[in-house]
Amino acid sequence: MKVSAAACVLLAASGASAYSTPSRGSIRQLGQKSVSTSGPRKVGASMKMEDFGLFTNTGIGFSDLWEGNEVISEVGLENRLNKDGLRYRLNRTQKEADEVGRLEGLPGITLNLPIIGETFIGPPKVASIWEALGFTATSNNEARQNEKLKAIEKARGAKKGVLNGPGAEVRGKWLDKYGYPRLVGSGGIFYADQLSTDKEPMGGFNMGKSGQIWPIPDVVKSGNYGGKKGWGMKKKGTAIDGLKKVDKM
Repeated sequence: MKVSAAACVLLAASGASAYSTPSRGSIRQLGQKSVSTSGPRKVGASMKMEDFGLFTNTGIGFSDLWEGNEVISEVGLENRLNKDGLRYRLNRTQKEADEVGRLEGLPGITLNLPIIGETFIGPPKVASIWEALGFTATSNNEARQNEKLKAIEKARGAKKGVLNGPGAEVRGKWLDKYGYPRLVGSGGIFYADQLSTDKEPMGGFNMGKSGQIWPIPDVVKSGNYGGKKGWGMKKKGTAIDGLKKVDKM
């Protein structure tokens, strides 16, 4: 395919910087960069890839809105979640990983590899081979379970309804009509997934409705049928979690 001399000149004049070949040093640094969550993060050219810098310092530019925010980086997001003891993508927090150590105490080696730089080759910090393969890996550690319990309480104690509409004052009508409160307001309910790793039953929507097909762990069984978070909760009254109706208006 022939290319005119004029096209070559234009390409050299306007796009040389965009198509320049990175140096070996810049490629090598790719595997060594880390994300700091302690303060604002300067990311320079990476921000220009989003809005080309046209909206910088306008309040709506990419850097104005997202610079220093951990959610634009998986490493930054994992570090931020780990600060609260929460796991990211089923991986143990750094503290939890250090507690269990390397799989079966097997050794590893750190090599300085071409292009990607310093790299550790060895077993991961997991409790078993099944966790390493993902079969027993979970994000449902104690910190996440506590967050689920707090979310249940927050929804149950909500005073405002959807779009700041009526909340607690309409609870009685909703309980009479449906048997459970609204999701938000009027003593709402929050879906807390019921998992075998839970230390206490979560109850799903906490509506006293659930069932099972296959044999399940006791902590899950407590969340269904006659369990305290299953149909059994209705022995306490018509509302979820033993909540009482409010007087009708």
